[in-house]
Formats: sequence, C-alpha cells, structure tokens
Amino acid sequence: MSERKLTGIDRLLLQADRALRTLSPGTPCHGRQSPAGAEPEAELSDAERRHAAGLMRVNHSGEVCAQALYQGQALTARLPEVRGEMEKAADEEIDHLAWCEQRLAELDSRPSLLNPLWYGLSFGLGAAAGKVGDRVSLGFVAATEEQVCKHLESHLQQLPAQDRRSRAVVEQMRIDEEEHGHAALEAGGARFPAPVKGLMTLVSRAMTAASYKV
Repeated sequence: MSERKLTGIDRLLLQADRALRTLSPGTPCHGRQSPAGAEPEAELSDAERRHAAGLMRVNHSGEVCAQALYQGQALTARLPEVRGEMEKAADEEIDHLAWCEQRLAELDSRPSLLNPLWYGLSFGLGAAAGKVGDRVSLGFVAATEEQVCKHLESHLQQLPAQDRRSRAVVEQMRIDEEEHGHAALEAGGARFPAPVKGLMTLVSRAMTAASYKV
C-alpha cells in the first residue's frame, strides 16, 4: 500500500507538533549523545557560570530559530527534494537543541523566555524564503549558517577556558553548522550579497543580546 499523500492541513499539524516539541523542555537527542559527556565538569566562579549559561542560552535560542527556519522552508518549498533536505537538516539540529538544553541545566540555568517569539519570527522568514523560490531558500540557509558559525567561534573565545563541557558542545555545533551551510550552497543556494548579510548580522546581534539576559 502506498503512503497517503500529506495534505496542507496535515503539514500544518505536523508543523504545530514540531513547534511544541521544540519549545517544550526535555528535548530528546535525535541520534548523537552530547559531546560534553566525555569531558569533566569544571570548577567555575559564579560570574563564569552565569556567563557560560548566558552564552549557551543564546546558542539554544539559535537552535530554536534553526528549527523554525527549516520547518517554515519545508512547508513552502516547491521541490520535494528540497523539502526533504530541509526536514533532514531540522532533524540534525535537534541534537544541538538537546545538547544546549542539557548544558543549561548543568549550569543551573534555563532557556530564553523569548524562544516562542524567536520561533514565530524565524518560521515566518523561512516560509517567506521558501515562497520566493528554492534557490533563495537554500541561499538563506547558507547565509544563516555563516552567521551562526561566526557566533559560535566568538563563543569559543569567550567561554571560560576550563569549561570544557560547554566548549565541546559549541565546537561540534560549529562543525555541523558549517557543513549545513556548504550543503545548502552545493544544492543550488544563491550567494547573498554583503548588504543582505550585514542586515542579517544586525538582527542576529539584537536576538543575541536579548537571549543572553532573558
């Protein structure tokens, strides 16, 4: 028996389910255990712990945005193979979401209270990019991943040197995000001009500053 073709309502229900799973605590790993598992817990001062938690909260919010972005694009992608790539990337990002959430708990902290807002905005952007066309949609993924990699590299410089558990998570995330960006370009994504990337950087900085504190 062949699989039933999903209707528009089916896809909307699946997106709602994904949103609830993304924004609810207790995100399960999709396949890989946290890279922090092999590292010992470090002695951190209160200030170092708060700073590390703030950075990991930003990273967690970034993964919430990634989930929403990919799901929005998958909803409006025109080609089935592009939709499949978006859904596959979203699945891989679930690991990052779980790793960040676990690390926040270890640091006696919590995810950002603004995550529902970030999810809604990112989903809308992703859906809009998908509507414009698959080439633009894939290009948006590549440009976004480029921004994420820059943030992660900055966090590796800012995290306390002895906090090897947080650093292990961020480093593996950076490797994965770089691969996602390259894959999007190889799949035919458009290369965004510098002014567009500059605007994306400004938006990203605003989100980062808010998520670090709230």
